[in-house]
Amino acid sequence: MLKDIANEVGVSTALVSYVLSGQEREKRVGKEVAERIRKVVKEMNYSPNQVAQSLRKGSTQTIGLVVTDIANPFFGMMARIIEDEANRYGYVVIIGSSDEDSQKSSVLVDTMLNRQVDGFIIVPAEGSSNSIRDLVRNEIPLVLIDRYFKDVITNYVVMDNHEASHDGIECFIEKGYKKIGLIAYKSSLIHMKERISGYVKAMECAGLKENIAITKVRYSHIKGDMDMAMKEFTQGDKKVEALLFATNTLCIHGLYYLLDNHIRVPDDLAIIGFDESEAFDFFYSPLTYIRQPIEEMAKESIRLLIDQINGSEKITHVVSVHQLIKRESCG
Repeated sequence: MLKDIANEVGVSTALVSYVLSGQEREKRVGKEVAERIRKVVKEMNYSPNQVAQSLRKGSTQTIGLVVTDIANPFFGMMARIIEDEANRYGYVVIIGSSDEDSQKSSVLVDTMLNRQVDGFIIVPAEGSSNSIRDLVRNEIPLVLIDRYFKDVITNYVVMDNHEASHDGIECFIEKGYKKIGLIAYKSSLIHMKERISGYVKAMECAGLKENIAITKVRYSHIKGDMDMAMKEFTQGDKKVEALLFATNTLCIHGLYYLLDNHIRVPDDLAIIGFDESEAFDFFYSPLTYIRQPIEEMAKESIRLLIDQINGSEKITHVVSVHQLIKRESCG
């Protein structure tokens, strides 16, 4: 915000802050310059009183939240809890969706910075590590949630994805399934890698290494890729008895395919989903799924962020525990 005004007037951000915080006389800002700054503020539809107040307080009492897709029930629930929890601390949350696009994520972060948010909670998109690193370098309060980057030192709140996936596959194995497949996203993000590694480890420990069958789909081509993946796992060379979906979105696409092709669950194919979705409850064979502790993760992210905003320099990594909700879809 200050930078935009300063660029338009052709002065430093310091001069703009002096005028908007009522220190123009004290700092000896020229009358003409001060008038030009106020004129530009008005033209750009900024509220000078609001800006001046935030400058005096050193805070805007706002938090920037970047998720991948607010329409996804998992992230929608996360955003709702974060918003409510932030309100308890007197903060308002500005929310944006990156659509798993690092460039869009960067634009959202820059826009929120221009609005002078006090800190960020971010579900990082693939390829956004440089943007995250810039926030850390500039000492902007920040908490990553759901995923993190190993080479960026910052606070994060995640789930033990390896163990969660491992647990889901063990559930299948205990029920006697041996041909078990996994559908995941084609991604370098840590949470997806851990879900894949948990699947592989569980299969190897059960002596089923030769049965490992993984298909990775592209986020940007999810419909077409999912149709091909489901066809392979239900009719092709990779035909399996049981299937784990690495996210709720992948699972819902899979359910549509099963219904369209009259494939019965769990008689023809046993399935386990990830995350929660109302669709899992209303499906004719209620789904077994891996529940992430969304409420715990959301509240922890706010607590860590508020601590940073208040001056804490401690780096904290919170790793939450999943819950396997066992129902009819896995037999």
